[in-house]
Amino acid sequence: MPTYRLQTSGCGRIPRRSFLADLGMGFTGLALGAMLHRDGFAHDASTWLPPDGRPHLAPKAKSVIWLFMIGGVSHLESFDPKPMLNRYAGKSIAETPFRNVLDKKYLEENVRTAAPDLRKILSKIYPMQVGYSKRGESGIEVSDWWPHVGGCVDDLAVIRSMWTNDIDHGAQLQFHTGRNKLDGFFPTIGSWVHYGLGTLNENLPQFVVMGNPVADCCGGQESHRANYLGPQHDGVGLVADPTNPLAYGRPPQGVFREEQQAEFDLLERLNRLALAEYPDDPKALARIKSYELAFRMQRAIPEVFEFQQETAATQKLYGLDDEKAPPFAKHCLAARRLVERGVRFVQVYHGGNGNAGGWDAHGNLRGNHAANCAQVDKPIAALIHDLMQRGMLDETLVVWATEFGRSPGTEGLDGRDHHPFGFSVWMAGGGVKRGVVHGATDELGFQAVENRHYVTDIHATVLHQLGLDSRRLEIPGRKRLEMEHGQVIREILA
Repeated sequence: MPTYRLQTSGCGRIPRRSFLADLGMGFTGLALGAMLHRDGFAHDASTWLPPDGRPHLAPKAKSVIWLFMIGGVSHLESFDPKPMLNRYAGKSIAETPFRNVLDKKYLEENVRTAAPDLRKILSKIYPMQVGYSKRGESGIEVSDWWPHVGGCVDDLAVIRSMWTNDIDHGAQLQFHTGRNKLDGFFPTIGSWVHYGLGTLNENLPQFVVMGNPVADCCGGQESHRANYLGPQHDGVGLVADPTNPLAYGRPPQGVFREEQQAEFDLLERLNRLALAEYPDDPKALARIKSYELAFRMQRAIPEVFEFQQETAATQKLYGLDDEKAPPFAKHCLAARRLVERGVRFVQVYHGGNGNAGGWDAHGNLRGNHAANCAQVDKPIAALIHDLMQRGMLDETLVVWATEFGRSPGTEGLDGRDHHPFGFSVWMAGGGVKRGVVHGATDELGFQAVENRHYVTDIHATVLHQLGLDSRRLEIPGRKRLEMEHGQVIREILA
């Protein structure tokens, strides 16, 4: 347990408020913030209070599983294969029918970001580094590095026309907040969901984060924080380890749960005695509830990661029967178990490496993407299949995303550069159409040319499916830009 410095008053006595505020019970602060706001004790009378489970419109989904690949997955070797890359391999862009992308007028009209030296990154067309095929009844093209997800393609809505305006890895933060890193920090999509909807389970956090997060260079913890909405709406980081899923998530070493229960009972009795003396102190009552919530979380969170409760068939589905199963497989199974228990938003990172991200393939793209895809392909497909067989996919929106794509031209000998001009994401479940492709890039995969979507269009669609209107979530004094709200991608909605 951490050491706490208690404020004292005359005669060495501890004021009741300081005692309640400073006596740490692990992650009580998180629980307290949630309880204060949920009970309406910590808001200004002029501030709109989020609906407690009452959305603005009829929801199509209850929960979101947000799978984010850090570093920039090549759309060309995943969900937007381009055979023209093979046809013009080794040629400069000027030697192809697509030479107009270097024209000043084209750039002014189409490139909505700080334009790099396109002559450099398109100096030599780089062929596809893996094969592809049409998969499922829908015939959607998927690269051979995604055989398991390809088998689920009839359940996906693939969006091939995303764009962003940060050409560096600050785009990771931008994908989660809708704002450029240079603008500062803003609430993330998970925090808006947390802010706008009440909990479905009083024993668990409403917004959970798993996997190595975005590095400090590219937004860091701000990629799952709430900023001006308040820390009670931050994502809560969990580890797929039932023995220690969260710092102080279990009773202190050497303390039996029965002992801790007795401590909580005593504290509650003392607090209620104080309440009898000060009946008009709602914050004290909220603090009592927060301790109760903290204790319930200590019991509920470790149980989420006790995967031995799952059948052998389910563990095999995710690949957990293999001792070498990647951590991402555990995160995907945990994500299903969390939404099954009522968690609203589960954000799962892959590729966090303390730098720009594991998918950042400036060199050796073939080796990089083959290895990374092998870690995530089977678990993601298992997650979709598992949700479906349990009847949960219709009410769970799964989002697969990355900050940008990779360039059609080569970088160095065998890599691709950052590419914000056109890339792919996909969604599944939660009221989204199945087996469809929306939007398109040109024949080289350079530019989104059909039904273009800025990254916050994903946010708008997620909120809409949960029954939320971002404009009605605004708080006084915090007017948001139009681009932050985005536009719902209605063409992919069932």
